[in-house]
Amino acid sequence: MTLTPRRGGMVILLSFVVALLLMVLPLPEWARSFRPQWYTLVLIYWAMASPQRVGVGVGWLTGIVVDVLTGTLLGQHALSLSLIAFITQKLHQRLRLFPIWQQSLTVLLLLLVEKLLELWVMGTVSQPVPSLLFWAPPLIGTLLWPWIMVVLRDLRRKFQVS
Repeated sequence: MTLTPRRGGMVILLSFVVALLLMVLPLPEWARSFRPQWYTLVLIYWAMASPQRVGVGVGWLTGIVVDVLTGTLLGQHALSLSLIAFITQKLHQRLRLFPIWQQSLTVLLLLLVEKLLELWVMGTVSQPVPSLLFWAPPLIGTLLWPWIMVVLRDLRRKFQVS
């Protein structure tokens, strides 16, 4: 049995760092409700493209970082991103075969699962019910998925991430 060294760990890490930076990028007040779930989109891509490297642990760690950066209840995003990573890992072979429009619909469902878990946690701690704009980021993330997938796929191929 020969072990081949894994390559491209820095590419994966930097893509998550860029996603987290886009999450905290200052936006005008009217645009904040439309901010895509960058970190979730990157997590879905890497859990689909490289499930042996990016999985539930990376989802949990990313969620904790998101919780600290946004000041939300510690573990709120960790729970949802762990579940998203688990579902994506379980479906990664099917997702790879889907055409881009079916992948986008699957990404929409995954982003909605994250928002539903967030809504559930908000209700558990008696936070007020958000407006309908709460549901805008999954729709925007779905529209951005084809471009995010192409960019990350090209990075993965260019730097030979295994």
